[in-house]
Amino acid sequence: MAPAFVGRLLLLFIAVPAVELMLLIEIGERVGLLATIGLIMGTGIVGASLARRQGMSTLARLRADLDAGRVPAEPIVDGVLILVAGAMLITPGLLTDFAGFLLLVPACRQMVKRSLKRRFGRAVRKGSVGVTVGFDGAGDSSEWPPMKNVTPRGPTDPGR
Repeated sequence: MAPAFVGRLLLLFIAVPAVELMLLIEIGERVGLLATIGLIMGTGIVGASLARRQGMSTLARLRADLDAGRVPAEPIVDGVLILVAGAMLITPGLLTDFAGFLLLVPACRQMVKRSLKRRFGRAVRKGSVGVTVGFDGAGDSSEWPPMKNVTPRGPTDPGR
């Protein structure tokens, strides 16, 4: 496993909960236990409701793209980010709630999508990520046709 990946996992599973706990203790001392619990529950409920509403809207966009014969790439990425936001919002803590709410703001989600697209593009160019086009999921992977130099078709391509 790469050292950078291990470092990110440590940050995710150790540092973030530790900071969350410190924040919750500090807020609990300032406003009281019941208010802190109310804040945690309130952000979870409001966040889950917002995530559900945006998720349903994204699902409708996904269906519309499929019905129109378009690849629903953007609604899929939006759906994943909304799912991540929902998970962050039901996780007790203020930092995760803040990050989850940010992912529910369409402008912030758009910035995250652009960043992910750049990172994915760099990974594909470096060859650390491969993209397979044309596999329908049926059968054994040994039945895949050999694919070399696959170029995506553009919207004006007659083969589309």
